[in-house]
Amino acid sequence: MSNSIAGKTNGTASETISSLRTALTNENTALAKRFRALFSLKHVASQEPGPEASDAIKAIAAAFASPSALLKHELAYCLGQTKNLAAVPFLRAVLENRSEDPMCRHEAAEALGALGDITSIELMEDMRQDEKEPVVVRETCDIALERIRWLNSDAGKSEQLKKSDFTSIDPAPPMPASEASSSIADLQNTLLDTKLSLFLRYRAMFALRDLASPPDLPTAKPAVHALASGFRDPSALFRHEIAFVFGQLSHPESIPALLAVLEDSKEESMVRHEAAEALGSLGDEPGVEDMLKRFLDDPEQVVRESVVVALDMAEYEKSTEMEYAFVPPTVAAVS
Repeated sequence: MSNSIAGKTNGTASETISSLRTALTNENTALAKRFRALFSLKHVASQEPGPEASDAIKAIAAAFASPSALLKHELAYCLGQTKNLAAVPFLRAVLENRSEDPMCRHEAAEALGALGDITSIELMEDMRQDEKEPVVVRETCDIALERIRWLNSDAGKSEQLKKSDFTSIDPAPPMPASEASSSIADLQNTLLDTKLSLFLRYRAMFALRDLASPPDLPTAKPAVHALASGFRDPSALFRHEIAFVFGQLSHPESIPALLAVLEDSKEESMVRHEAAEALGSLGDEPGVEDMLKRFLDDPEQVVRESVVVALDMAEYEKSTEMEYAFVPPTVAAVS
């Protein structure tokens, strides 16, 4: 992997983490390099709980001081993927900060749900019922609460889930294996039914995602088109999650739908930014880089920054680099 993040370190794990932290928190460092540093720190933070994991979590959280909403939202997402409850205080601080960008606060709530943090239930119960809160925060608290409760329910402990190609901790699990075998049409009906809970609709979304991977499955293209129909949903949160799923899938069939979202200047920036990053994951497809470059001067800062990151992802997709983030070898070597 590129050594330009902070340089390979031959010293201790703490020196490596410190070097990555410096790169992540330095506002003069190129945003794409800061993202690579972040993903390297996430790798460390996701290891067995211990001093290195704790230091990596603190290093990630230190970057919440950044003015970049895009970076801060990604920090929250990464902390939620660590399976480490040491991240909870930092995430709660972001969620409770009403002066913070709603996109970051939503991601903090989602991360608390990903961590299954039962200590945040009361806080998120209050927030989802508070009409003064942005809709995206209220909706995310609702889904996060449902996930935490599902995790601790009989169903959460006994449901047989279809094995997924994806290792991410998602806002909702896919449908149980018995229901995931439903037809794509049935899953699409659940996906689009606004009378159902967002949690249940997300379950249909992730079931469709799993039917679209690997890309040569006979169900892949129909599942992608079913997912794309979700871009008509009234919830910006829901639309943004569809774009995120497309970024995971990196299926060429999603390109027209993603480009249409990115081109729509009336669309919410949190949705457009996710579409830009999803296109970045398809960077080895003909014409995608040129599509993205059209938005380098977009009026929305979060979209502009996402395009920069997406173009870096696109460059990686076309390269011979093995990993997008530099995984510090010293961390594995130091107990």
